[in-house]
Amino acid sequence: MSTAVLDLLEDSSPSKGKESAAPPEVALMQMLFAPLAAQAIHVVAKLGVADQLANGPRSINELAQETGSDASSLYRVLRALASFGVFAEKPNKVFELTPSADLLRTDVKGSLRDIAAFMGADWHWSVWGQLSYSVRTGKPAWDHVHGKAAFPYFSENKEAGRIFDDAMSSNSSLAIDALLKAYDFSQYGILVEVAGGHGRLLSAIVAATHGLKGILFDQPYVIEGAGEKLKNSPVASRIELQSGDFFVSVPRGGDAYLMKHIIHDWDDERALSILTNVKRAMNPGAKLLLVEVVITEENTADVGKFVDLEMLVSPGGKERTAQEYDELFARAGFRLTRIIPTESPYSVIEGVAS
Repeated sequence: MSTAVLDLLEDSSPSKGKESAAPPEVALMQMLFAPLAAQAIHVVAKLGVADQLANGPRSINELAQETGSDASSLYRVLRALASFGVFAEKPNKVFELTPSADLLRTDVKGSLRDIAAFMGADWHWSVWGQLSYSVRTGKPAWDHVHGKAAFPYFSENKEAGRIFDDAMSSNSSLAIDALLKAYDFSQYGILVEVAGGHGRLLSAIVAATHGLKGILFDQPYVIEGAGEKLKNSPVASRIELQSGDFFVSVPRGGDAYLMKHIIHDWDDERALSILTNVKRAMNPGAKLLLVEVVITEENTADVGKFVDLEMLVSPGGKERTAQEYDELFARAGFRLTRIIPTESPYSVIEGVAS
């Protein structure tokens, strides 16, 4: 990696943690059984168990009745999760929330319920069962399992599309405070969010930035849902909704173009197509802002390296290192000016037309 790119990274890699004290066979077994924990979290999130515990501890029989579940089976799932600190079991098969379980509620800041609903959904879970297909062929397992690419699948399967969009909106909410703290948007007059989903991130930025106007751009079916969600927002009058295909064009006239967790969905050639369209639409002097995980090149724990596997099996994209973003920007006619880490897993990757 060049010295310039290392400087741009601004030491955004996570600090090294202590070596696990568990013997190798125990550590590996924990990893092998981790998918079962993920599916258990998905099930209780879908059932709304955490919401049932918002007002205090409840017995397994009460929880089963309220969620339409078999009490014995639900108990076994909650007991297993409690052993990892997700829920806590009290005497007489009574359960209560823990800080981790609280994040599965629908009405709390930073909720992960929608993400859990997406990660464990059968149409997503089945794709991960074909990871070996992607490793052998280099192609997305999603297409192999469903007969079509991920985003066309979501546009044709409305319930799956809704779950995916809600998960992405939830994902955006996790980064909002960190992004607003790390980056100054007051230098812009018009901020275009490309593939901005239901506008949760854009509306938060506009609300926090005096005088800023926004343009929310996504596929027609997504913008239709965004209109419903934003119509009662206090900043609705400052956000224009536009729909289309970013492989064809994006809205013109922005002072900055924001894409969060979008470029990682695509391989280099398709990412270049999107970036080229953004460059064509920009006002003179406008900036490109990507909010993405920047992969560390050291042999350290990095959640982005597993998100990268999600990109491998699902849309066919990838997470990138700072060096790879530098090279991608250059190919698209941009100069990478800086990479700004935030207090979340994401960094702001800023560029200008070269």
